[in-house]
Amino acid sequence: MSGFQDAKLWLVGHVHLAKDALHIYVALILFFGSMMIWRWKPGQWQPWLIVLAAAIAGEAWDIRDTIAYERTVYWAANWKDIWNTMFWPSAILLLARLTPIFRRTG
Repeated sequence: MSGFQDAKLWLVGHVHLAKDALHIYVALILFFGSMMIWRWKPGQWQPWLIVLAAAIAGEAWDIRDTIAYERTVYWAANWKDIWNTMFWPSAILLLARLTPIFRRTG
């Protein structure tokens, strides 16, 4: 098993969350963390793109490990992980762009 897979299993075991929940937490940490570091706004595409790049890289690594250990790749599960990771950053981006919810008033 790769170090990446070991780290994910360690996290799952120590924070007592399902892998699906970890996708959401990591996505939001990357999304809001990148906004804090680079002073981006929720309606800008850059934080969303950071999360997308991380989601695709993580799934590519999962697929590589699956193939390396001669297991069956379940493409639907990999797609679900990307969708699960991108849901809230996408929702926040759309809310910030299409509604006044993130705009300052006064």
